[in-house]
Amino acid sequence: LDFLQSNVSSQNSQGTKRKWVPKEDAALVSCIVELYNIGTYNRDTRFKTGYLNELERMLEKVLPHATLKAKPNLETRIRTLKRDWTIIYDMLNRKDNSGFG
Repeated sequence: LDFLQSNVSSQNSQGTKRKWVPKEDAALVSCIVELYNIGTYNRDTRFKTGYLNELERMLEKVLPHATLKAKPNLETRIRTLKRDWTIIYDMLNRKDNSGFG
């Protein structure tokens, strides 16, 4: 199964880094959208405290053997996805794209 490959880790200067597979990213994004639509953890444009623990529970149902934890797994992956999304968004909207087009 794809998600078992995610348990393979690599060493870096900060310790062990978890490898995410596309199936896990898709499940995470799907659960974030579902959590937003439920509305229990919504606050203005952000989620309320405790949303990571709820995401952990939701993902456990979808990916039971992935052992994704709110901290550090989900917290770090969400931060990475936000950063990557911002870069792509800015490129497509011609902000600081250094001639990319």
